[in-house]
Amino acid sequence: MGHVISCIGLTGDFRARPLDTAEAHVGITARCLASLRCASFLYLSSTRVYARAATTHEDAPLACAPADPSDLYNLTKLAGEALCLADRRAGIRVVRLSNAYGSPPGGGTFLGQVMAAGRDSGQVVFRQAPESEKDYISAADVVRLLPAIALRGKHRIYNLAAGCNVSHRDIAATLSTTLGWRAEFLPNAPAVRFVPIDIARLAEAFDPPSTDFLSELAKVAFGQEVPCWSSTKLKDG
Repeated sequence: MGHVISCIGLTGDFRARPLDTAEAHVGITARCLASLRCASFLYLSSTRVYARAATTHEDAPLACAPADPSDLYNLTKLAGEALCLADRRAGIRVVRLSNAYGSPPGGGTFLGQVMAAGRDSGQVVFRQAPESEKDYISAADVVRLLPAIALRGKHRIYNLAAGCNVSHRDIAATLSTTLGWRAEFLPNAPAVRFVPIDIARLAEAFDPPSTDFLSELAKVAFGQEVPCWSSTKLKDG
């Protein structure tokens, strides 16, 4: 099969489809590892697995709460990771991917909903507090770095993220300044903060993500094409 990147997964609807989530993240991964002959196999996990962690280094111990429906995604992704790491073949690796955005962003994502509301009405209402924050990485950086990790990665796990968080407050201010949209926050909205992702391992071996998220918001909002790596075909050497 050459070089395989396993991108399958459930995101927004995983709570309503727990068995499908387990099949996508664990069952299919197990069958691929058992049956495929490949030069490399790269499993896309998620930085969501750090939700209960004190640190986001790739080797940090991770906690989960099986009774919490939100942790089903994390647990099944970690099970898929464990299957990959138990396989002793050198070319099998895991990437924990942050919040990747393209142009236009997916409709089921936070960013996609914000952009759709702004395009329709010129007004965005945030349902989380201004100090809420996430790490965003562009599709261009993801497409550039995944093949590099698959072909030249020296570690079994890499975080693939921007390495710095962007607050909802900064997003709102940028949309107001660059597009003239009116941004409001619901009163007493919850603050949702993701722990900043450690990308030291990634930056040590590869050119780290370079795209500035806030500077791209206007382009993302109106669906202009994001330039990606010139070729997605993997080549040895």
